[in-house]
Amino acid sequence: MADAQNILAKSRKLPVNQLTLQAPSRRRGRAGIWLPYLLLLPSLVFLTLFTYWPFLQAIISSLSTRRRVHDVGEFAGLENYRRIFSDTEFTTAALNNVLYAIGTTGPSIALALVLALSLRNSSRLNSLLRSVFFFPTLIPLVAASAVFIFVFMPDIGLLDYYLAKLGVSSRNWLGNPNTALASLIVLTIWKNAGYYMLFFLAGLQGISQDAEEAAIIEGANRWQVLRYVTLPLLGPTIAFVVVIALIASITQVDHVIVMTQGGPNNSTSLLLQYIFRQAHENYDLGKATAATVVTLAVLLCISVLSMRTMERNVHYEN
Repeated sequence: MADAQNILAKSRKLPVNQLTLQAPSRRRGRAGIWLPYLLLLPSLVFLTLFTYWPFLQAIISSLSTRRRVHDVGEFAGLENYRRIFSDTEFTTAALNNVLYAIGTTGPSIALALVLALSLRNSSRLNSLLRSVFFFPTLIPLVAASAVFIFVFMPDIGLLDYYLAKLGVSSRNWLGNPNTALASLIVLTIWKNAGYYMLFFLAGLQGISQDAEEAAIIEGANRWQVLRYVTLPLLGPTIAFVVVIALIASITQVDHVIVMTQGGPNNSTSLLLQYIFRQAHENYDLGKATAATVVTLAVLLCISVLSMRTMERNVHYEN
């Protein structure tokens, strides 16, 4: 056996030990190529079953005249898309969603950043306050909506009770088209600010204290340190939180269904609530899936554009 290896090694001009280890190394190399794909295979299977395949079904349904799930329907082309863009309820829902996104994203992120900066240092009191501000995140949105119905209830609600002590007259917060959407925005800010605070706390823990201390030594005040040192270094976290806040403003709909059901006069109708109404009340699956595809396209555009826009001026610390 050894003589055969020596003869084969001389013919290939390779050392005997290299020839001996060549075959096992090739086998290990082939196993290394397929190992990452094997590890990703379970995730790919679940993504295909529960994400990609339902999305493909939604696209197919949006091009048909299906009324319900088990209907076959006929090919309708882009007719369902023409119908939703000519529907005033859809345009109203889209406009309300834009106002809702603007009203929730900015204040929620600003409040979360203020809370994170205030509770940045570790102490028993700060740990307790972090838990208090994070507690609304643990409450399901449906349960929080039920609680806020009593808060906004006219005359006897908690909000009107304290406003009456200040001499402010009561009003129907959820029944007035001018205040209904603002009431939902208040609930959303209360619900999400503590969640975003955790991301900012984690981002602040990753910022080196040396840069801030150097700025203070150079004569910078607290505001200048925050503006020119802390916030730029916190840029990646801010970019991420902005994206998830914008996505949440489109995907959250439970409170609308529980508190207002899109009323009054469609003043609180959002995109997902419009889709729910078309699918489960009007039994128009083709129209509902067309609106779903449009909403998913908007979500994708928001994610891509927001990340690119925010990352232009983001500083990633080495």
